[in-house]
Amino acid sequence: MNKNTPLNPGMHPDLKIEVAIIGAGTSGLYTAYRLTSEKKYNASEVQIFDMSSRLGGRLESVIMPGMNFWGELGGMRYLTSQEIVTTLIEGYPLSEKDLSKRTPVLKDKMTPVPFPMGDPTKLLMYLRKERTMQDAWTVAQGEGKKLQTRYYLNEDDFGFSSDQLFNKIIYDVLMADPWVAKTYGSKIKKGASIYDYSFELNSCDWDDIKPKMVYNFPGSPYDKRKVNDLGFWNLIKDRVSQEGYQFLANAGGYYSNTINWNSAEAFPYMVGDFSAGTIYKTIEEGYDSIAYAVANAYMDNEGACIWSENKLLTFTKDHPSKDTHKYELTFLNLQTNTRWKVYANTLVLAMPRKSLELLDQENFFFNTDEDSTISKNIRSVIMEPAFKILMGFEYPWWKELGMDSGHSITDLPMRQCYYFGTDEQTQNSMLLGSYGDMETETFWKALSDDKVLFEVKPAKSASLKELHQLDDVQATKLMVAEVMNQLRELHGDKVTIPEPYVTYFRDWTDDPFGAGYHAWKAGYSVEKVMPYMRKPFANEQIHICGEAYSDQQGWVEGAFCEAEKMLNDYFGLDRPVWLSPNYYLGW
Repeated sequence: MNKNTPLNPGMHPDLKIEVAIIGAGTSGLYTAYRLTSEKKYNASEVQIFDMSSRLGGRLESVIMPGMNFWGELGGMRYLTSQEIVTTLIEGYPLSEKDLSKRTPVLKDKMTPVPFPMGDPTKLLMYLRKERTMQDAWTVAQGEGKKLQTRYYLNEDDFGFSSDQLFNKIIYDVLMADPWVAKTYGSKIKKGASIYDYSFELNSCDWDDIKPKMVYNFPGSPYDKRKVNDLGFWNLIKDRVSQEGYQFLANAGGYYSNTINWNSAEAFPYMVGDFSAGTIYKTIEEGYDSIAYAVANAYMDNEGACIWSENKLLTFTKDHPSKDTHKYELTFLNLQTNTRWKVYANTLVLAMPRKSLELLDQENFFFNTDEDSTISKNIRSVIMEPAFKILMGFEYPWWKELGMDSGHSITDLPMRQCYYFGTDEQTQNSMLLGSYGDMETETFWKALSDDKVLFEVKPAKSASLKELHQLDDVQATKLMVAEVMNQLRELHGDKVTIPEPYVTYFRDWTDDPFGAGYHAWKAGYSVEKVMPYMRKPFANEQIHICGEAYSDQQGWVEGAFCEAEKMLNDYFGLDRPVWLSPNYYLGW
């Protein structure tokens, strides 16, 4: 796997091209790869620009000193139901179960491996100062009992795990709508147990349901309203009380799943991506390998170039070269603090919401005096803060508790910790010490902004010289001390937790990302906003694509699907031969 993709931090003043792609994340790289691999343009006519000195956007895989495996600071896994990302990694056709018999799409080899979620009989749930195993609910149910917790749930909800209660809410709302029950009732099933619900709805079914579904509960303030118009917090509280909501927010592990986002969009997300039993995979060479493999496929073409450390400031149609090139782009070269111009006929803004908002909002494209629709639709998604802190330990202390992989969950501000792995030679081990999101972000912000950094310590095969090379990404001393306090409270006194020897911290709220992932706001017509964003103005060759405005937010697949639809609709590209013609790309 080649992660030494050549980047060009220089300039080429007055460069004239056909397509300027802004953003070297997965959607921008995929767009360049498809346009050049299909020979729609020569690579010299398609150029990528990014203000960062690395590739991948919100994918970032790292190896810490003293270890021989990758840890993930950004996106870290995929579902095999996500056909574009799966095929790019594993080859095609996906119907061939033997991976060795599939045809690779990309030249760089990526090794798909399971992303283990661990054994729930060993993993911890620590809520309201009460420690249990994650399977405690199903163990009690198997004995004909209901697990007593420190949450005052409604009688009908008592004894349900968080996954089961999410499913119950979604089942009840779906089946309360007579049209949904009549049209899709055969795919919405209640089992023999009161805790057992299953959903056999595919993405196409959900896209039929989401805009039409009505909340049918007389006596509720939301009765007869479209579910699309309701916030998920509002809906959850209405169904299971505020205490039930607090249980779901805490025990589910992600506050971002239960914020007041679009309920209709939340339903398929919760039963498909985060329900119990979902199977995940990742890439042995690091999940950001998918970005590098796509980038390398583009860079194999003569004339290809990724202009790194170049920040787009603005673009205009009023310029001297408008007879041959529609747009003049002004970039700031970050190494020299020098402005330079590029001329292009098409712009692809492969950027999340915050990056779009950092561009010149007074230019013709964003100016609300001309048309406020673009501004309104850019704000149709919630920016969800997220940060991660990787921690290196000299031995896998969690194995003393029988834990090997997966994550433990708590309502402490650290929220989750993932047991990532151990170097068999050195025994040095990696823990994702905190996977914080939403309201916990403010707890950590003051600690992460402190000036005193964590002091690295030498470990086996990890010299101080190597460790000090990570000084600019160390968490602060205060933050590490706080994480360690919470780790010890979460895991209890049955294990002694040593101090880490190194950390690696990433806050995705920093510019230009503004968020770790995004969620649709309630009240927006997602089926209209998504295609609108791919080409906001009919008379302009300007496109927006990426994870933020997709129906698979938080996933690389969402970025790929939006790029593929944009390429099909506006660049004249057919689906690639390696992608099933029946695969549903969404609105």
